[in-house]
Amino acid sequence: MKPALSIVFFTTLAGSAQGLLVALAVAVLLGQPMSAGFLSAALAVAFVLLMVGLVSSFFHLGRPERAWRSALMWRTSWMSREVIVLPAFIGLVALWWLAVWTETRAASQLLLPVAAIVGAAVLWYCTAMIYACLRFIEEWAHPLTIVNYTLIGLSSGLILTCALAAMFGEANLLAAAAPFALGATLAAWLTRTLALRRNATLKPKSTLQTATGIRSPQLVQKSMGMSAGSYNTREFFHGASAIAVKQAKLALIVLGFAVPAALLLWGLLGGPAFTWVLALLVQAPGLFAERWFFFAQARHPQNLYYQAVS
Repeated sequence: MKPALSIVFFTTLAGSAQGLLVALAVAVLLGQPMSAGFLSAALAVAFVLLMVGLVSSFFHLGRPERAWRSALMWRTSWMSREVIVLPAFIGLVALWWLAVWTETRAASQLLLPVAAIVGAAVLWYCTAMIYACLRFIEEWAHPLTIVNYTLIGLSSGLILTCALAAMFGEANLLAAAAPFALGATLAAWLTRTLALRRNATLKPKSTLQTATGIRSPQLVQKSMGMSAGSYNTREFFHGASAIAVKQAKLALIVLGFAVPAALLLWGLLGGPAFTWVLALLVQAPGLFAERWFFFAQARHPQNLYYQAVS
């Protein structure tokens, strides 16, 4: 599939914001001490990430002014459900920030943190199911898609929490969140590796024979069936070289998981404060590479006709 950069940015930024909000909500519910100024700033960061992600998603639409129509099929479409859940989640973040700013303790310490955890989980599930429900794309149609969206979001959100805590001098929160950041990163690395290994061994269920109905074992495709490009040739294949795809895979492993995990371990063993910020800066391009590869690795069955040329 062709990775749409707008969707790559949206899913990566929104996932990090969700992970940050879950970390903050759990800390508040467990009574972890943190200043109101830090909590307010962290909620503002999450809000900005979600809004930037939402705006970037509009660039994927051919007619952005009709975006509201995407919510109409909520009974059957996971995308419609995501379109409904995302603005509600953003509104929830704004309410939580307002409650902290106005010192509304009952709402900011119990109701809204619990709602944030539930909202983040629902949004992760809706986003992942947009792809996991497509049974004809075997790389996506697996529970690991949901697991990876959740764990990668938790990993990036917890690393962001540690970086913010280090910058604001929230030593107690940093000490509490750091082990979970490392654990989430290692867990995300493991499950993403399992998905990569599974996808590398997949054998397409569709062949030239099943696509055309011609049973001859000597069937060979000679052309795409058209003399010029079309929507089918542009939107269902990434067009990148094999070397570029391998580099993206290497980047997602090294920058997305391996180096951040090493930096987190260094921080836990007494590394300087900039270690946490460095882990965030290193992981960011790795996560963009991960999400790009997630789309690029998926093979649409229509490419049997429109892309593969002997």
